Amino acid sequence: MTAAIAPLLIALASFVLRLFNLSSPNGFIFDELYYVDGAQDFLNFGVEVTGASPEFIVHPPVGKWLIASGIAIFGDNEFGWRFATAIFGTLLILLFARLVHVLFYSPVLTALAAGLMASDGLLLVHSRTALLDLFLTFFTLLGIYLWSRNRHWWAGLAFGFALGCKWSAIYFIAVVIFITLYRILVAQDIRQTPKKIAKTLASYGLLPLFVYTFTWMGWFLSDRGWDRQSSNNPIIALVKYHSEMLGFHIGLTEKHPYQSNPIGWLVMARPTSFFYESPKGCGSDDCAREVLALGTPSLWWVGTVAIIFVIRYWIKSLRNRSTDPAATIVVIGLVAGYLPWFALPERTMFSFYAIIIEPFLILAIIYCAKLLLDSRLKPVVSQSIVVGGFTLILLCFLYFLPLYTGQLITYEQWQARMWFDSWI
Repeated sequence: MTAAIAPLLIALASFVLRLFNLSSPNGFIFDELYYVDGAQDFLNFGVEVTGASPEFIVHPPVGKWLIASGIAIFGDNEFGWRFATAIFGTLLILLFARLVHVLFYSPVLTALAAGLMASDGLLLVHSRTALLDLFLTFFTLLGIYLWSRNRHWWAGLAFGFALGCKWSAIYFIAVVIFITLYRILVAQDIRQTPKKIAKTLASYGLLPLFVYTFTWMGWFLSDRGWDRQSSNNPIIALVKYHSEMLGFHIGLTEKHPYQSNPIGWLVMARPTSFFYESPKGCGSDDCAREVLALGTPSLWWVGTVAIIFVIRYWIKSLRNRSTDPAATIVVIGLVAGYLPWFALPERTMFSFYAIIIEPFLILAIIYCAKLLLDSRLKPVVSQSIVVGGFTLILLCFLYFLPLYTGQLITYEQWQARMWFDSWI
């Protein structure tokens, strides 16, 4: 009970921060236009359209249906558009705290996990913007959590919904299938092996595919969906549609001023500006107002170092034929959530995609904090290092808070937060 109090209080405070002035900025910011438009169409027609004509879309429906739920409750306005991400951004904090709890069974580390998640600017910006990546991150982490608890059917269900948010969930499914099959084969239980292999392929192959296909029900039930009439067989029509979507994603090479190479994502080399304006009313001649998808710098920089350490520890443990569950999950996050982006170097990419890596980066920090607290250092020393590190991250988060919530500040205050030219 005690272990749950701190994460709950932290999540509650974070939820209040997410709801604070959620309707600002007014109007669509960054890619909200596409996803809110899709959500509006879902509520009105069950499928995305342009006027009376079918509309070609390139992302699955789940995230847009969730955005639509906020619109249905609070109306077709900025608050309604962004309410669902505020909810899922808060739930992600609790889910991550739960994962850390079952991995380490430490109230201190569980509270630290919730505190670090709540202190990340990239997560806060996603939680206040109607995009799809936060939904993808939540369902993916839920799938990883359930997989780690051997609840394979439920994990497959979660991965199916993740896939229904964005296709990039397929990499996590593939890695989980590989690891699960490997564990089955090395267990050398010949009588149980075929049954376990079949269960793995069903729970992580057939079930996510079924769930994903079900999320397209609005398209199946409508005659206005893109390519819906291209074949008498709706499955063939859907496959044809998906081949067009795949071609779009592979061929997306249009230049953008805020595009960034994934090699710099972990250190926030080129954050994405979702919104910027220079209004009046800040008490100075020059004012600035921005929503910058910037992960809390100290958090991501410490996390990058922690990732390197955890990977080294994980490789060493492989040589000793023993792997730590927490280290394995960190590696899964990097292999499935980060490395695939290097496969298409010409594709237009943005650093805000790194939200999918964030839980695993913070888990690496938690892992290192545990090793530090369990080390031979005097408790007062190790505890001081952990508390001091968290305090530094929290202060850094508060310093950049105006850029996460789109607050009106003077241009000098804005400029002081542009630590690198690449952030402008």
